[in-house]
Amino acid sequence: MKKSALFAAALVLIVSATALSAETVRDRIRQRIREHLQKISDGTLTGALRHGGIDRTYLVHPPKGLDRSRAYPVVFVFHGAGGNAENAMRMTGMNRRADEKRFIAVYPNGTGRLKDPGLTWNAWACCGEAFAGKVDDVGFVRELIARLERDYPVDPKRIFATGISNGGMLCYRLACELSDRFAAVAPVAGAMDTDDPRPSEPVSLIIFHGTEDKHIRYDGGEPDRQFDRQKRVDKPVSYAVNFWVKYDGCNPVPADSRTQNVARTTYSGGRNGTEVTLYALQGFGHAWPGDEGELRGGGAESPAQEISATDLIWEFFDTHPKV
Repeated sequence: MKKSALFAAALVLIVSATALSAETVRDRIRQRIREHLQKISDGTLTGALRHGGIDRTYLVHPPKGLDRSRAYPVVFVFHGAGGNAENAMRMTGMNRRADEKRFIAVYPNGTGRLKDPGLTWNAWACCGEAFAGKVDDVGFVRELIARLERDYPVDPKRIFATGISNGGMLCYRLACELSDRFAAVAPVAGAMDTDDPRPSEPVSLIIFHGTEDKHIRYDGGEPDRQFDRQKRVDKPVSYAVNFWVKYDGCNPVPADSRTQNVARTTYSGGRNGTEVTLYALQGFGHAWPGDEGELRGGGAESPAQEISATDLIWEFFDTHPKV
């Protein structure tokens, strides 16, 4: 079934919902949930579950030739504010890596009003309807992990998350609040906007951020541009780096390297083999480095092409499982 046809069918269901009783709509949604794995293209499947009174959806791409006798890593990819799962799949090119490197790629959808095409995540201080409505995205992700463990042969020590912008913010939140499940996270152009981070276990981080980002400023502060109208003051990238270096017990003296436009700083030697690595993209803005898709979402700008965030993220994840 083509993606366009699938989403057209979903749109018909949404539009027609206004003419149906609430119970009828719930019955139809439950039926869709019962049929939650439907092929859309290149082996990617649609999924749905209900959490916190909200029907949630996601895409999942098992590697070609999935062998159920072995356990596979899982990589969550979270879209930015105003984006969606398909957007994140296109932008990162993670499906191809999943097939090549043998892991399961998962692209959850945020939430938003039916008439609003922009989906968001509740990531402490941002964004949109998810933040305003206090949507339990952390609980949704925990339940989704359990669903994936039921449906696929998942390696519980190799569950990872990455995302851009609002999705990168959610990665920071998951590292703090689901540190028992995630081995490593890779925020891209995000911010760790909490004064009270409380992880229970060490987590490795690989962080990408443009020094000229106007949406989530590298040095923190109010954004020059933003998706919604909710006022916020973002923490600087250094706040997240310093917290995790200290919490993980990494060597406070980093190893530095520099290419033309990319400064890499690595703090190694953390507890349980954890590490914190920062890629500061000199002169670049709000984008996924090496963006492979036509759509960027979340107000993204021209990406750096000197590195591929997708490749570097998987290389980092592959060497930083939970122990």
